[in-house]
Parts: sequence; C-alpha cells; structure tokens
Amino acid sequence: MGQAKPFRATALIVEDDAMQREMLCVLLEESGYQVIQCESAEAAERVLDKSAGALCLMLTDIQLAGRMNGVELAHIAKHRNPKLDVIVTSGRPLKQPLPDGAKFWAKPWAPLDVLREAEIAQLS
Repeated sequence: MGQAKPFRATALIVEDDAMQREMLCVLLEESGYQVIQCESAEAAERVLDKSAGALCLMLTDIQLAGRMNGVELAHIAKHRNPKLDVIVTSGRPLKQPLPDGAKFWAKPWAPLDVLREAEIAQLS
C-alpha cells in the first residue's frame, strides 16, 4: 500500500494585482498551504463551484477584474461553505455589508496578520 499524503489546507487568493497576489501565495505556501490563485471573482466562483468544501481560507480584494467585486464573491463563498474563513481587503472603506463570519482588513495589512489568520483557519 502507498503512503497517504498528509492533509494540506487549501487557500483561495483572489487579487487582481499580480504582485500582491504572488506575495500572499508565497506567504501561505511557506505556511504549508496549497494555494489556488485567481485574478477575478468569476474565476474564483468557478473554483468555489468545484472545491468550496475543500477550502479553509479565502482572501479577496474588493476591487477585482471582471463584473463582480470581492464582497459579492464573499457572499457566494460563505453560501457554498459556511465554515470557510473569508477575509475581504481593500485600501478604501467598506461600503457593502459582508456575510456573517467574514472579516474586513483595511490595507495595508502586515504579512504577520496573514500568517496568524492562516494558522487559525487551519485549526478550524
């Protein structure tokens, strides 16, 4: 029999700024996460359609490429997986209500905040 692979928590990063997206991915991968990255909410919605139950963390910017914003995506994500740890971030004030259980982080945030949240999400 083959050995089972250890469980790796999966995070979905949705950010249209390539540098920020890459920085988040590197942080989470170094924390042991498997990372799926998207630059639009529409692409992230397709990931949620297939894998919402397998995700434990989604971090999204509000302003994204495409027709849907990060707050709308947060509602879809929480509907598909109510246990999903969802963080919505922006450099501007939040103008739409978030779904229950989602968090808002104003930019700039510290990389240490991401690492702390990743640890919490893995334990949930």
